[in-house]
Amino acid sequence: MPSILIAFSIPGSSFSSAAMLSEDSFHYALENTRVIVPPQRRLETFGTSLLHYYLVTEDMDTANLARVREGRIEAERPQIVSPHAMARLLVEGFGEKAAAYAEFLSANPGRFAFLRNGFKFRKNEVRTYDVHEPVEAVLDKIKENVAAKDDLLAAIVLGVDDAWEVCLLKFMVDFVQQSAPGQIDDFRRRGLLGGEAE
Repeated sequence: MPSILIAFSIPGSSFSSAAMLSEDSFHYALENTRVIVPPQRRLETFGTSLLHYYLVTEDMDTANLARVREGRIEAERPQIVSPHAMARLLVEGFGEKAAAYAEFLSANPGRFAFLRNGFKFRKNEVRTYDVHEPVEAVLDKIKENVAAKDDLLAAIVLGVDDAWEVCLLKFMVDFVQQSAPGQIDDFRRRGLLGGEAE
């Protein structure tokens, strides 16, 4: 059974604040991202998935003020990347140690499989609003709203205001990784894992 490695691409996305954060702020955002309500269904294997998220943050300067960012993320169909194709990607722009590893991958096609996952996020589609209530009360109201809609790919995430994009990205990467075992099983059932698809 091959080891499965997951790669990510975020085409057409506009995560900008992450590049301007200090390392401490970045790690603080990662450590303080909490998924309050996870999606109830995993990502599709043979099609795209549209996630609806509510990212809630607390204003640190004003009591009882929460900020809600509501938007969508399109998760693209995962692709199997053969060890040979991944080896070609590794060689581009890297030194001889990467080339040696790439040769190892090419020589051992049965030992590895790579899933490439991509998702699209557009900041201009994010709806942002402030709610003058304690963050827990805001989360409770959003939970009721999500439950009433019965949206199986809705998520509620609690994060950090000045690094909310990092929180959203962490949620998405974690969710892709949680979905991967089921996607791998789907590929295996169709006899697609280990092929030369790119």
